[in-house]
Amino acid sequence: MTGIIEAHGSKLTAATKAVSRTRSRVRAEPRPGRRGGSHWWIHVVLGVGGFVMAFPFLWQIIMALSTNAQVTSPTPTFWPGELQWGNFVRVFDRLPFLSQLGTSIWVTLIRTAAQIVLCTLAGYAFARMRFRGRAVILGIVLSILLVPSQVYLISQYQIVQGLGWLDTLAGIVAPGLFSAFGTFLMRTAFLNMPAELEEAARMDGANPFQTFWRIMLPLARPSISVLAITTVLWSWNELLWPLVVSTRAEDMPLAAGLATLSSDRTIDYPLLMAASLMAMAPVLIMFIVLQRRVIDGLASSGLK
Repeated sequence: MTGIIEAHGSKLTAATKAVSRTRSRVRAEPRPGRRGGSHWWIHVVLGVGGFVMAFPFLWQIIMALSTNAQVTSPTPTFWPGELQWGNFVRVFDRLPFLSQLGTSIWVTLIRTAAQIVLCTLAGYAFARMRFRGRAVILGIVLSILLVPSQVYLISQYQIVQGLGWLDTLAGIVAPGLFSAFGTFLMRTAFLNMPAELEEAARMDGANPFQTFWRIMLPLARPSISVLAITTVLWSWNELLWPLVVSTRAEDMPLAAGLATLSSDRTIDYPLLMAASLMAMAPVLIMFIVLQRRVIDGLASSGLK
């Protein structure tokens, strides 16, 4: 018996050595496509592409730290001799910046929260519930995506005017509480979930709302993240509608407030660039802090 065990042990040792030699031989062999060095040109192309995409942002920073004479000079100045940090201070003299920042924050938060609630409920209803006229109502909702928002701008203005919401936060927020895109996005997310989850929840005695809240909604978090990201960016950067319903600078969000810095005669470009950097700073900081969640949400939903 001892001899048999020793024979088997020697065979296993020999097999282990053979596998180790094969692995070392595979590691030593150069991989296809890596002979003669790495693909350095790929890094060069990616580096050039990254610089091209980042150059407008870098140029904006340079303009914000320059004088208006340097910006408007026929000879471009790639770096100002003396950094004009006072341009950022002058923003507070020309704009009620803190008031407009607060308006932008409130508009973004209210719209994002409302769209998450309403679009997820509507998307789940269109995807999982059966009711009369579902296809017709869904077609009407999706047809909104085919119509430019400028077409019904006058109608929206008349409604807001009739409600007495001009120059108010409610007038700016109201048209963005619901979106056809968010409904379509969440409907697609719920359609891709297996029906067995609902059947199991129904067998456990869960009603439709409990199934939605406890089973389906947690699984839709990546799509909800995408909906929140797109709503935040759209609400923060919206320009036309706030300009229509707001006439006082104190009631405008930042995007509309920046438009008031431009005139037909002269434009103070360093001031405008400094104000733009200050306006984009909150969204940029949010993206840096939530970068992993943003990328995971976009990758999971397949939205580019």
